[in-house]
Amino acid sequence: MSPAAHAALSLAGAATFIGLYATQPLLPDFRQIFGASELMVSLTVSAPILAVALAAPFLGLLADAVGRRRVIIIAMLCVAIATALTATAANLSQLIFWRFLQGLFVPGIIASAMAYISEESPGRYVGATMSIYLTGGIVGGFTGRFLAGLISHHWGWRIPFVVLGAITLAGALAIWRLLPRPIRFVRQNSAAASLRSIATHLRNSQLLATYAVGFSVLFCMVAAFTYVNFYLADKPFYMGPAALGMIFAVYLVGAAVTPVAGSILDRIGYRLALMGAAGIVAIGMLLTLAHYVPVIISGLAIAATGVFICQAAASSNVGKAASSARSSAAGLYVAFYYLGGCAGSVFPGLWWEQTGWYGCVAIIVCMQILTSLIAYHLWRD
Repeated sequence: MSPAAHAALSLAGAATFIGLYATQPLLPDFRQIFGASELMVSLTVSAPILAVALAAPFLGLLADAVGRRRVIIIAMLCVAIATALTATAANLSQLIFWRFLQGLFVPGIIASAMAYISEESPGRYVGATMSIYLTGGIVGGFTGRFLAGLISHHWGWRIPFVVLGAITLAGALAIWRLLPRPIRFVRQNSAAASLRSIATHLRNSQLLATYAVGFSVLFCMVAAFTYVNFYLADKPFYMGPAALGMIFAVYLVGAAVTPVAGSILDRIGYRLALMGAAGIVAIGMLLTLAHYVPVIISGLAIAATGVFICQAAASSNVGKAASSARSSAAGLYVAFYYLGGCAGSVFPGLWWEQTGWYGCVAIIVCMQILTSLIAYHLWRD
């Protein structure tokens, strides 16, 4: 692929995630502003994630029918508008609604970009190219959270959504100029053929195992980086939104590691890389149990690095396991992946008052063990 294509895919990754998790550092403030529980304000995170999961298969089918590049650009424009409109919310219910609407368009970017990479990148470079896209997402995820926390600290919680919407709009225009038109795209001309492709994917044991891993990956990421905000906002840490936004600088470690991980994936295989990365996540999460902020941040950085390697392995494995209709295969992966994220934002909140951060860490470590077992027994290199 050309440098322009790599730049466009990196921008697409950044635009995907710059607004999706932006409310995480604002959750303790929302708890106070709206007088709501941890579980209720966490719905500002889980609502867009649930929307992504629900819309992903359908937008994957749409991309198979009309083309990856077109869907990426249109979806980014819609995300930009919905993100900016979030600033108009008058109460928590309206805020959750706009967040849900924002999430409905995100899978148009994810599924189309994953399929574009699988088809347009030379086979031996798919892992490396996927890592470029994911690195853009890592940088975008940090930028969105950091800007939301910083801007909210000075100008209130509404302005960040206007700023993030404008950035997403600029990204859509840049991709329109930079991303080459696909040359290997095979159009699915009928809805029946597209639906048959979904049925075929759901009978593919390699894909089902990959979907299960994707569910676990985002479950752990969202659980950790949603509830750590409450952990650090309460005693004995008492961190504010700007400081919480800075915590997500640990994502930049992942941005440095993920491109290297892409080459490792192509060299040693997806299964072995994923199992090692799951162990890294577990170690990092256990370190966060220390009541010392530098150790907690180090543990989060280690865990984030492991999660990004897991994500690169699982995303790359979708294109390998699916022999055709890769947008719909990617769309299903995105659906399972974000269902895991939705579960990760809700379940720890159900028993947060009883177990707190310790219970959240225990769940995440158990999920890493399950992920390793699935990859070991069901993935094939």
